[in-house]
Amino acid sequence: MDKSDTKEFLRSQVAAFISTCIDYLTVITLTELAGLWYIYSNVVGALLGAITNFSLGRHWTFKAQEGAVGHQAFKYALVSFGSVCLNTFGLYALKEWGNINYIIAKVVVGILIAVCFNYVLQKHFVFK
Repeated sequence: MDKSDTKEFLRSQVAAFISTCIDYLTVITLTELAGLWYIYSNVVGALLGAITNFSLGRHWTFKAQEGAVGHQAFKYALVSFGSVCLNTFGLYALKEWGNINYIIAKVVVGILIAVCFNYVLQKHFVFK
């Protein structure tokens, strides 16, 4: 990994952190204050986090504004859909079968998916 790759990776982690904060705040607010089932809250939070992450990825992390936004958005939507499915299944599995608090489960699954799935596909598929 050279210096520019390291900077890009670190920017992606900052963007992911900001997007994750939006996601988690949405999930906790909708679940705890609005009484929505944590799975529904997770989908709404993931959608808001994805919109934030796409915008940051295009303009700051990968600096990929020259590509057609519609094409990038479509590819991002595919990756994001896969991410939401993996995150939701992992959250459900840890919560329901592992009896782990949904917030802790969301953190554990989110970190794994962010590093092993999201970053790799965003770098090599969406914003290449």
